[in-house]
Amino acid sequence: MKPPVHRLALCFLATLLFAAPAVRCDDWLSKWSNGHQLASEDGQFKLKFGGRIQADYTFASGDNALEDDLDNGFEFRRARLFFSGTVYQRVEFKAQYDFAGGSADFKDVWIGLKLDWGQVRFGHFKEYFSLEEQTSSKYLAFIERSLPVEAFSPSRNSGAGVHGANGDTLNWGVGYFYDADGFAVSTDENNTNLTARIGWRPLYEEGGKKLLHLGIAVSAKEIADNGTFRFRARPEAHFTTRFVNTDRFAADSSTLLGAEVAGVFNRFWFAGEYIQTDIDSPEFGDPTFDGYYAQAGFFLTDDHRRFKTSTGAFNRLKPSSNWDNNGGKGAWEIAVRASSLNLNDAAIHGGEQDNLTLAVNWHLNPATRLMINWVNADISTLGTANFFLVRWQVDF
Repeated sequence: MKPPVHRLALCFLATLLFAAPAVRCDDWLSKWSNGHQLASEDGQFKLKFGGRIQADYTFASGDNALEDDLDNGFEFRRARLFFSGTVYQRVEFKAQYDFAGGSADFKDVWIGLKLDWGQVRFGHFKEYFSLEEQTSSKYLAFIERSLPVEAFSPSRNSGAGVHGANGDTLNWGVGYFYDADGFAVSTDENNTNLTARIGWRPLYEEGGKKLLHLGIAVSAKEIADNGTFRFRARPEAHFTTRFVNTDRFAADSSTLLGAEVAGVFNRFWFAGEYIQTDIDSPEFGDPTFDGYYAQAGFFLTDDHRRFKTSTGAFNRLKPSSNWDNNGGKGAWEIAVRASSLNLNDAAIHGGEQDNLTLAVNWHLNPATRLMINWVNADISTLGTANFFLVRWQVDF
């Protein structure tokens, strides 16, 4: 029996990409695992195609001083497609692009080497910093990342890194990066970062149903000649302005420090981070900024939050029962987060903000979620704003 047409097409694409004309399409295995996967029977070649859609609604209100900066509306927060694979077992790659906002920005675009002790990666990808930043937006418990992570985390840049893990107990990563734009372009005049992170789990039992994670990270940034810094954050609602903002100021270098903790105990989970950045800026008095978040959640159904030990980050939830025609109800989760950001120090007055967020998440199945957030943002000198956020998400 011949393989179906779509499988033949994928096999043909695979042979073109890998220049392997001797590989017959009958030797390729096609399957769906929250995304389309294709693999050769000998395991030397693997391909995966997928993406994500996040459709967000925002309803905002606030004090008179904030009203002009608050809008209700709809946006596609993320609309991504990716293509990844492994070539001859040792070489891997990923190309992911985001079309939200009207341009095809680079996200993860890299080439990697799989070694016996870890992996080497070249290209555009996330620097090794922050538990919440390392957790994909597909798997966050809240619609937006917290105030300090948005303000301080270096996120994706262009460079080279090495990372690895020791079983479920330890993960680590270190890399050297250039600041890059949305198309992964950087120059010799760009700022550079040396970033490292390590995560340790003194407790890991029952396949992750019980775990305790501890981590630290550091990033040393060198500023290009006549370079500037700017720190800012939205109030954990993307469809609005940034109320805390240092504006650009001259600096020579900075040191970013992060400490993180997380735990899962069956249905209950928690996580928190403290991040501080020390700026070498004699002209502005060498300011220090910091922030933190603490969050926790509980599943009303017989489910638990999952953790990927190889990267030290939360991972895809797989409900104990999917919402389907067989009577399944999916996974239901409630969560709360408190976060704070202080961008006032020395000669810089970027503002202070404290947030409280309540969340309800319905995981219909491993690939689909409905998320509802209420965010109360207290902005120093400006007042209080409230945001009611709704997100429909599917990833594949």
